Amino acid sequence: MKFFIDTANLDQIREAMDLGILDGVTTNPSLMAKEGIRGEENIRKHYIDICNIVDGDVSAEVIATDYDGIIREGKELAGLHPQIVVKVPMIKEGVKAIRQFSKEGIRTNCTLVFSPGQAILAAKAGATYVSPFIGRLDDISTDGVELIAQIVDIYRYYEFDTQVLAASIRHTMHIIQCAEVGADVVTCPLNPILGLLKHPLTDIGLEKFLADHNKK
Repeated sequence: MKFFIDTANLDQIREAMDLGILDGVTTNPSLMAKEGIRGEENIRKHYIDICNIVDGDVSAEVIATDYDGIIREGKELAGLHPQIVVKVPMIKEGVKAIRQFSKEGIRTNCTLVFSPGQAILAAKAGATYVSPFIGRLDDISTDGVELIAQIVDIYRYYEFDTQVLAASIRHTMHIIQCAEVGADVVTCPLNPILGLLKHPLTDIGLEKFLADHNKK
């Protein structure tokens, strides 16, 4: 399973890279704004800065919701760096754009997916990744991890090439649960990833080893 970090914070991206486990980055206009990155020129420069830190795919989101606008923005974003994957919303015009991007060899991440039907359409259109938002489903008392399992099963049955990228990860157990049901990728903030390092028995064991080593 690949680990992507969902942020626009360069320091957090570097920290995840230093762990040696980072495979890519996802971000969006809200995360850019959170870091004070505003304006088209600054946002696009920031995407390039991210690409220069990581070795893997970097999802860059279009703002347009009309077909021509999505195509125009997507091509501009894809032209910024070879690692850029164009992030396109799950709407009718978005699906049409994904199909066109696929024909032109431009990789895509279909975002804001909340149902198996939407995931099927994204895969049929040729999306590189599909991003089901599991945390937002949990927020409305729906099992987000179950959606990941459904999509994984459907994709395997029909041998779709689209990768299942579990998004809106809220905590460390989400990562484990997504791994159990076969997600290809998880994307989340840094803290849930760091949470995987923690276990009280590890702390207790290390404390004992060090205490024994220091005995005279």
